[in-house]
Amino acid sequence: MIEAKQSADPRRPPRPRINWGAVVGFGTLGLLWPLLRLVGLEAVIGGLATALVAFITVSTVWMLGAGFGRVPRPVATLTLSGALLGILVGLTTLALGEWPDHGIAATLVAGAFEVGRSAGVGALTGFAAEAIQRGRRR
Repeated sequence: MIEAKQSADPRRPPRPRINWGAVVGFGTLGLLWPLLRLVGLEAVIGGLATALVAFITVSTVWMLGAGFGRVPRPVATLTLSGALLGILVGLTTLALGEWPDHGIAATLVAGAFEVGRSAGVGALTGFAAEAIQRGRRR
């Protein structure tokens, strides 16, 4: 069931609310990359290949899951999922002690960059999911 927010303009239909369960679900899926590293895939296929496998898998699941799953407001949902992913990857990297020690300022800048980059990827996959939803409505 999609709850709708009341619009100030009675001529515009109400916008559905963001599904926070989907945001958290899609965002935590991004922990696939640290998981692949922990199980040793990086040692087998290399760091770049592991990152690409995780990136392609997560982006594809986000796009198809939100597109075919009829997630309300897919662009906003996946942008927020991406931001959550960036935060989780940063925290995981810090927890595993793998973040380079260049000082607190550099760490904060790198963390902010990761959150922004992940949110951008989320927005792009959200636009693709929205296109899937539009195509399915036709």
